Amino acid sequence: MSTSPLITVEQLKAKLDDPALVILDASVPPVVPGFEAINREGPLQLIPGSRRFDYDKQICKPDSSLPHMMPEAGQFQAQVRALGVNQDSFIVVYDDCGIYASPRAWWMFRAMGHDKVVVLDGGLPAWIAAGMQTTDSYDSDVAAGDFEAHEQAGLFCDAAEVLKALDDSDSKILDARSAGRFKGTEPEPRPGLRSGHMPGAGNLPCRNVLDGQFLKSPQELQTLFQDLLRPDQRMISSCGSGITACILTLAAARAGHEKLSVYDGSWVEWGAPSKLPVVSD
Repeated sequence: MSTSPLITVEQLKAKLDDPALVILDASVPPVVPGFEAINREGPLQLIPGSRRFDYDKQICKPDSSLPHMMPEAGQFQAQVRALGVNQDSFIVVYDDCGIYASPRAWWMFRAMGHDKVVVLDGGLPAWIAAGMQTTDSYDSDVAAGDFEAHEQAGLFCDAAEVLKALDDSDSKILDARSAGRFKGTEPEPRPGLRSGHMPGAGNLPCRNVLDGQFLKSPQELQTLFQDLLRPDQRMISSCGSGITACILTLAAARAGHEKLSVYDGSWVEWGAPSKLPVVSD
């Protein structure tokens, strides 16, 4: 991950006429305090040329008891081809909060072997604040693409793999939930889940890697991670349901870490009544 996982508003504007450019709106209604979406009320505002990448309701594993789980390669390939995504597409993903839901879309493409994908730093709010043009409709007049999904082992992991990682000194679980939820002093927003965290997990609340609606600088992020994660360790990020975990993954990538994985089920799976170990501080 030597190249930046981000693109600025100015850089995106300069690429708008690039025929390989695909702009995907990956917005998901925010449930984490501190994130506000521009498109919650009033007319829809979109970056011109946007196509809807809805991993919350559409591009996700069907009939799963867990929300927005990563789909199989065949399903992912078919659905992104329908969006006009090609093998040579340069994909920019954004959301209407700034940086909230878009990192998961970025990681989904990387997990399917597509490296030409970046997150718009600051998202739609930054685009609007810079005085850029918006539209109120998605671009639906696109030809089917030739995207090929090649699932990359380990970029998403399940509960069994996380359980093994708890006793592996070469792995570190970092939890993106708030300190109160991590410590078990605040209730979980989803009913029926246990409070606390995985034994040995570290806590880095997702808001801590952000500067307002933007991702912090590589130097700032390196400082945040230095006491939590060794350069040679594999980081497994977790959160409530696998969305803000990807903010940590994006931040770690920008800080120079390369061994990265996302626990797809996150706390909605781990915190459910089961024998999976939970502790509290």
